[in-house]
Amino acid sequence: MIKKALVCGAGGFIGSHLVKRLKKDGAWVRGVDIKRPEFSATAADEFLLLDLREEANCRAAVAAPRGERFDEVYQLAADMGGMGFIHAAECEIMRNSALINIHMTHSAANAGIKRYFFSSSACVYRDMRPEEPELSEEEAYPALPDNEYGWEKLYAERMAMAYGRRTGMAVRIARFQNTYGPEGTWRGGREKAPAALCRKMAEIEDGGTIEVWGDGSAMRAYTYIDDLLDGIILLMGSDLENGVNIGRQEYVSVNDLVGTIEAIAGKTVTVKHIDGPVGVKARNFRADRIAAAGWRSRFSLRDGLSRTYPWVKVQVEAHCK
Repeated sequence: MIKKALVCGAGGFIGSHLVKRLKKDGAWVRGVDIKRPEFSATAADEFLLLDLREEANCRAAVAAPRGERFDEVYQLAADMGGMGFIHAAECEIMRNSALINIHMTHSAANAGIKRYFFSSSACVYRDMRPEEPELSEEEAYPALPDNEYGWEKLYAERMAMAYGRRTGMAVRIARFQNTYGPEGTWRGGREKAPAALCRKMAEIEDGGTIEVWGDGSAMRAYTYIDDLLDGIILLMGSDLENGVNIGRQEYVSVNDLVGTIEAIAGKTVTVKHIDGPVGVKARNFRADRIAAAGWRSRFSLRDGLSRTYPWVKVQVEAHCK
């Protein structure tokens, strides 16, 4: 029997890639979002344009065709973006994402969904120093997220787990690290650091100057989209409960990130550090649980950016014509 999967947030970067992966694995897939994918046609068998802040739309989303039932629901829909957006849109993030998660979790449980995936975030963790020991998933408590996006994610995790305990729905929760790759948002204010810096590098000539928020010392770990998809699929089929970190443990400073993109682009640039929202100094995380289930990162930062920068460069050149 062909597996039936529902992907909420299928118009976004990770969601649209997940639809492609599930289709490649042989599933029948319904995609749902308030918008269609921006850069390529959806691979979903069926795509519904629905505002998941409305409970009736969540009920419609989980109602499988022909009175059947979805085998899996992947909930990735959220109001989110890069650090600039997270700091500027606190109220919108908390309201919109909370409404989506409240209604989606409730609707999935009432529809008798057996396996439910929720995309959480490393933003549930506190601010850290680069030299601090890595945190396990349990050390998200006592809770002290750096931003409201992280607080909403933590609440949504607990809500999903509560519904799982009450209804028997198997809930799988992934705490995503910074994810990047082709077909990700690259301009407009919601882009993440790798895409933003790829864009800035593509926009200037060799010898030019790019601006970077802060002093460039903040440490991050970045995960290429294909590695993340491997982790999602593995986690969904596992017996791992509660939050599970998925991310490549290759820590680099923002200045190092710029240098890697600079080398890939074959340019020499000057970095101008300016005031702007930087976020935490570091987030150091353990990945023992997903590794024990068989997950391994296949793409170094250099590998992933070598696939991402050319794609962003093409977008920049097309936009400038």
